[in-house]
Amino acid sequence: MSRVRVNAFSVSLDGFGAGPEQSLENPLGQGGMALHGWAFATRTFQKMHGAGAGATGVDDDFAARSFAGVGAWILGRNMFGPVRGPWPDDAWKGWWGASPPYHVPVFVLTHHPRAPLVMEGGTTFHFVTGGIHAALAQARAAAQGRDVRVGGGVSVIRQYLEAGLVDEMHLAFTPALLGSGEALLAGIDLRRLGFEPTRHVGTASALHVVLTKSAKPGG
Repeated sequence: MSRVRVNAFSVSLDGFGAGPEQSLENPLGQGGMALHGWAFATRTFQKMHGAGAGATGVDDDFAARSFAGVGAWILGRNMFGPVRGPWPDDAWKGWWGASPPYHVPVFVLTHHPRAPLVMEGGTTFHFVTGGIHAALAQARAAAQGRDVRVGGGVSVIRQYLEAGLVDEMHLAFTPALLGSGEALLAGIDLRRLGFEPTRHVGTASALHVVLTKSAKPGG
């Protein structure tokens, strides 16, 4: 069965995965962009967005690994766009332009139905109203044995963690303090859920930590 992964998710030193006051102008919240500096400079990111050669090395290795073996994604609605409530129309097609960086089926959690959205490059957004388990079942079917990546945001990752559905998590702790926002791990007992740190590597831009679920969750 495919694994459920969280990869390349950036977290501030004080534990926030997004800043406060998220909006169209600040999709990551106030100060949230500072969390992702390690990724923006990598060859993987620059290749996806066509902005230049980009840097190689440890940060790029983790960025590239985050896409390897992924057959489907799950996103929260806020990760897809700023529209709230019932969809007024089909005008909003995501933050990424005509060719999003996923290139596989993406399942967006929402309370409001919307028809699938076919984009360039192999990405199709499917809007799931049945909750996290329904989204995972659809994503696993679409992934055809490859892994399912939970891309965020914070609330969605927390839901999948608390339900015991995440098998591996790579967090990139960045040298930034947000002070407030969306706390990723507050109140979550990772040891009880069975996670152990299996790798950690520091660079000038981030501390990369991989947490893997063991066969027997801690008590």
